Amino acid sequence: MTYSLAGRCARTGMLGAVVTTSSIAVGSRCPYAAAGIGAALTQNMTDPRLGPLALDLLRRGYSAENVIRALVGATPRSDWRQVAVIDAQGRTASFSGASCRPEVAEAHGRDCVALGNIVRTKEVPFAMVRAFELDPAAPLAARLIAALKAGDEAGGEFKPLVSTALIVADKQAFPYVDLRVDSDPAPISTLARLWQEYEPMADLYVTRAIDPDSAIVPPDGRA
Repeated sequence: MTYSLAGRCARTGMLGAVVTTSSIAVGSRCPYAAAGIGAALTQNMTDPRLGPLALDLLRRGYSAENVIRALVGATPRSDWRQVAVIDAQGRTASFSGASCRPEVAEAHGRDCVALGNIVRTKEVPFAMVRAFELDPAAPLAARLIAALKAGDEAGGEFKPLVSTALIVADKQAFPYVDLRVDSDPAPISTLARLWQEYEPMADLYVTRAIDPDSAIVPPDGRA
């Protein structure tokens, strides 16, 4: 009952992930990203330990395929897990355990990988990949949200969606974007609106962190 995509911007090197589901707080469990390292997805009877482990293995130099093998071997009930990773060069790998309930699908594209479980059709992750690939010049966050919308339009899941999450890593240890929507009747639309509000401030928030003297404080004094 979750669909997601992890992707890379070849133009900027940014890495990120987006996810939606019919249960609350998906952003605390499923998407992970680290600057210059990669991004990871973990869902379906989610084990949140696998996301940080995937990034650590990428950081140690494991290939995407070997990361997935390690993740599968690290959990005694890998048959319940659905996981995917993308590395800093855009290489991808994924796994769906035998106990994941249908429809279950994985799709790989240029600089992206998408997952779906308990969705209406296996087309969902493939639609997400096509949408992500459509405009490589667009900001990564916008491309990730477009992928989420495409997955919804392709059928989405059976229950009403209530939560979404978007994370993008750039050059710093902290996320460039980290937006979450919970207990919302239209979480994808709300996420898109939040990104529109956040986008004009995103670079300024980074500047405030690394070079506060050069940051311009808006008239309203927002932090």
